[in-house]
Amino acid sequence: MADDQHEEVSKKVSAEEEIRRGITVMRRVVQGRSRGIILDVYWNNQGQLIEPNGHTLTSFIGALVRNEIPITCDDWRNKELNESKEKNWSEIKRCFNIKEERRGFCMKLAGKLLRGFRTFLSSKFLKDADDNFVDAELPKKYESLISAEEWEAFKSKRQDPVFQRISATNWERASSPAYPYRKGRVGYGRLEQSMLQKEESSETSLPAHVLWKEARVGKSGVPQEEVLHVYQKCEELSQSLSPDDTKGILSRALDVPEYSGRVRGKGFGVTLTSLSIKKGKAPSNGELHARLEAMQAELDALRREREASASTLYRDASDKNSINCTFQPNIPEGISHCQLYLSSPYYRMVGKGKVHNVSGVLLHTRELPAGCLKVSVDIAVEPNAALPYPSDDSDATTVHEAVGSFVAWPTNLICVGYEVFV
Repeated sequence: MADDQHEEVSKKVSAEEEIRRGITVMRRVVQGRSRGIILDVYWNNQGQLIEPNGHTLTSFIGALVRNEIPITCDDWRNKELNESKEKNWSEIKRCFNIKEERRGFCMKLAGKLLRGFRTFLSSKFLKDADDNFVDAELPKKYESLISAEEWEAFKSKRQDPVFQRISATNWERASSPAYPYRKGRVGYGRLEQSMLQKEESSETSLPAHVLWKEARVGKSGVPQEEVLHVYQKCEELSQSLSPDDTKGILSRALDVPEYSGRVRGKGFGVTLTSLSIKKGKAPSNGELHARLEAMQAELDALRREREASASTLYRDASDKNSINCTFQPNIPEGISHCQLYLSSPYYRMVGKGKVHNVSGVLLHTRELPAGCLKVSVDIAVEPNAALPYPSDDSDATTVHEAVGSFVAWPTNLICVGYEVFV
């Protein structure tokens, strides 16, 4: 439970500020809606809320749940709350451009924020410096959110011996984490987003142990020795464990159990399902060997098909006076996103860019080589891969050096269409 411990501690510190921010954000969002402004929200490929507007939606949900759900609610799954939940979801959709499939995430987040609010009220007003119960009056600043009857029931529950015993156990566990989270209110999803943006990486996610380590780096910028020790152990395990292993690398390095419904080191909202991790025993050596043989057979068939296609293409090109004056039949006319491949010493993608299939196009005032099209290189997937046709007008000889410029590329090694850049 190490990943969750920092949340319980930080809730006490920031909950009051979050309440003020939530009320302010709620007013601003509702006022914007009245002017026809509906905010877009974004998610990473693991199903986590990210920027822009990720923090705005979180604060809005927090303000909603504090207004609509009583603090005496101890079981978020209680069916009596369904009507209130439906009301909250309708209000969210009126203010944010959000799909129905995200309802589960938003409702779980609402339950989490409500628990944080109750923890804040109990710690702030119903306990003294020695953690003893205080029979306090309802704070005036929350009279618009909490009725007198709800406050009395809330206090009564916190004097129950069973509740106090469970609370003491949870607080003892959460108050002294071995590896404290040091990124404040920034969750794992937004932390991962900022790391990828800073590195200008084309990847869409990071390994859990890499994210876990960064989350424990404070203002000094230097991780503690204990954190580095866990990280190094994860690196060693990543070289030896099967990708299908049912227990994560980070859990093994920390020597703690894995829990259902969550993925250690990834934060709120990430599950085994969202990561497409299937539980089950690791495949045997025989099964792995069979998979490799099947993959090799598919690769050989694709290579033969590609070579046959290339041979036909070049024969057709030799019969034309100028291949640059006609559109290539297998490439859409105009400018298209594409993937760039090389076939030697083996077939693989080396870059991404845009192909310019335009009649009469020239490359640096010269005609293109036969069987080639003009492409602009945007991303180097294999930076050191040699260009198939180095330009005489530049010093670029590799894919990395050609980023941001135009080069000639064999038509049979261009694959049109891929997702937008990340």
